Amino acid sequence: MVSAVFHSPLEAANEARAEAMAARPAGATGTASPAQPVAKPPRKPFDWRALFLVVVPPLAGIAALVGIWALLTIKSSTFPTPLATFKEAVVLFSDPFYSNGPNDQGLGWNILFSLQRVAVGFGLAAVVGIPLGFMIGRFEFLSRMFSPLISLLRPVSPLAWLPIGLLVFKAANPAAIWTIFICSIWPMIINTAVGVQRVPADYLNVARVLNLSEWKVITKILFPAVLPYMLTGVRLSVGTAWLVIVAAEMLTGGVGIGFWVWDEWNNLNVTHILIAIFVIGIVGLLLEWALVSIAKRFTYDDV
Repeated sequence: MVSAVFHSPLEAANEARAEAMAARPAGATGTASPAQPVAKPPRKPFDWRALFLVVVPPLAGIAALVGIWALLTIKSSTFPTPLATFKEAVVLFSDPFYSNGPNDQGLGWNILFSLQRVAVGFGLAAVVGIPLGFMIGRFEFLSRMFSPLISLLRPVSPLAWLPIGLLVFKAANPAAIWTIFICSIWPMIINTAVGVQRVPADYLNVARVLNLSEWKVITKILFPAVLPYMLTGVRLSVGTAWLVIVAAEMLTGGVGIGFWVWDEWNNLNVTHILIAIFVIGIVGLLLEWALVSIAKRFTYDDV
């Protein structure tokens, strides 16, 4: 006859505690042991292949360009060689901010004056173009009204706008800024409007259900979704602005990298023209690189 054994709650708790202590590994105690040093993960080997792909191909392309240039100018008496151009560049950049009057200033001053005009014209284009792009993309009536005008005016050459600026403003500097503004505004308008039109309809339907105001729809729904398109338009616009300023300054005169190129051509100084070409390319590359870096930092979660 098997008799049932009953345990009090205290006895049952003691038995469970004893079983738990018995299941612990040897050497384990109830008190917290001192923190053991955590082993560092193994250090990854340096990726030499990635470094090679980043550094070597661009250097090889530049070396190929310089090599072809050197071969073509070995026996030339009019076109400067790479070595002569490099020596003259060292002389120019040894004192880039000299000033001998309004028409004789260092290359550094010319670059800064051009960047100043680009900043003003590009900034005005952003202030006007991005909100206009939002409205065109948001409202079908405005899209139908402005789309033909944009298609008509966008392909116009930058130099065709310059006489209009000279006629209206009666001065070279605001005319150049006007030309930058009118030529760099189109990528911002188009890309922003396309971004707004591609926002999923479900987002806007939810906004209607929640009875959100138009301001909240723009700031909470449209702006985060449109931001990548908008930044693409900004990047394209700054490249256009830098191209336009060189052409505009060639015709307006004054201080600027475009005027400097034209002045050196009048002096038949081809070496300085080549240096200016490289400077224009490097500055444009740096502007685009800066905007691409900014664009990569913005994601939907950041807004």
